Parts: sequence; structure tokens; C-alpha cells
Amino acid sequence: MTIELEFMYEVRAEIGTPQIVGKTPAGIRIIFPVLGGTVRGPVLNAEILPQAGGDWTMLRPDGSTSLDVRTVCKAENGDLIYCTYGGRMYADTDEGLALGADMSKPDPDVGKDQYYLRINPLYETASETYGWLNKVVAIGTGQTGAGGLRYQVYQVK
Repeated sequence: MTIELEFMYEVRAEIGTPQIVGKTPAGIRIIFPVLGGTVRGPVLNAEILPQAGGDWTMLRPDGSTSLDVRTVCKAENGDLIYCTYGGRMYADTDEGLALGADMSKPDPDVGKDQYYLRINPLYETASETYGWLNKVVAIGTGQTGAGGLRYQVYQVK
């Protein structure tokens, strides 16, 4: 048995001012609103709808960050696609963690090798055109910077 990956699209998402819930029994909860963005690639071109999603991030006691993201995008044909994903972000050094958390850098490639950021998107849509997404498992790798996030997403074949 083998796993193959096929590039689907790149996401560029703008992130708003976080709401810091604070230290809970599970860790430090921070909610990042997703203000909008783009999805561009060979299988999907869409706009991330503004104010229609967010990331309910948990800074865990082990030093890693748990992602819980929900967004809605509007495909170029007008169809809506709901995307949810979990993920992990982790850095071995304080410098790497700071680089991964700093969304003010103009160049998202700065420091990208000093932190780990991976996601696992799943989709829901009523679209006939994009209904195949309902059956897909995807994975992605991400970077922070330029006021948001950038992900490259791949279908697991």
C-alpha cells in the first residue's frame, strides 16, 4: 500500500486580531478570526468569505499548538464549500516559536524551517461541481507571515 499526494491549491488567509480567552484546564485558548483570503490551484479557485470562520487555537501544555479551523469559501462558479481542519504547530526553539506565531513578517518564508505547521482539511458542499471534495482527505503544510497564513494543500490519493 502506498500513499500519493496530488497538489490541489494554495490558500492565503488574512487573520484578524486574536481574542485571548486565557488559560483553561486544557491550555491557553486563543481565537483567531479569519477575515478572508484566496484559494488558488488546479482543482479549485475560490474566495474565503470574510468573517465566516476562525481558528479556535489551543496552546497546549506540551508546547505545541492545536488548530481547530472552520472556514467557508465561495468557488468561482458561486458554489459554497465548508472546510474544517485540525492541525499542529510546533517549534523546538523559542526563536522558531516566535517566528511561527509572528504574522507581521512581510515574507512568509522567513523562519519557515524553524517551525512545524501541518493541517488535515475535510470538506462539505452541496455543489454538483465540487461534490467530489466530500470524499477527499487532504493534508497541507503551512507558513505564517504577511498578516496571515499560507498553506499548500494536497489530496491524499
